[in-house]
Amino acid sequence: MSTGFKRILVGVDDSADALLAFDYAIHQAKRDHAELIIASVLESESMNVYQVLDTDFVHGEYESLKRHIRKYQHQAEAAGVADVQMIISEGEPGETIVKKVIPEVKPDILIVGSIAKTGVSRHFGSQAAYMAKYAPISVLVVR
Repeated sequence: MSTGFKRILVGVDDSADALLAFDYAIHQAKRDHAELIIASVLESESMNVYQVLDTDFVHGEYESLKRHIRKYQHQAEAAGVADVQMIISEGEPGETIVKKVIPEVKPDILIVGSIAKTGVSRHFGSQAAYMAKYAPISVLVVR
């Protein structure tokens, strides 16, 4: 039985714990010669109603996040991960990753930080707890 992973999904949000999770995911992907998928979620809940209705604003936020996540992709490639992909989705992070990203990507494991960067959830760790509880795959929570 092989203990290596073929496809690793890592969630990033620039929090200190997410950066640790990202570093760990790079190490694991290199060790297992696995594909690394970097995921981030555009949180529409943090936008006001006028911003959500403004397609130019939402598109600009999406493009900004895409450019930012591309930096993570380049960092993983520079560290020696051969196959690095990125995915950006929109919604509430924990629920979006569990209900949309995981079924689409079909990873072997999800690696996330324990504390979110923004929002009320950062105080309670509810995003990581939600993903650990409801994800249909193994979840490694890094702190």
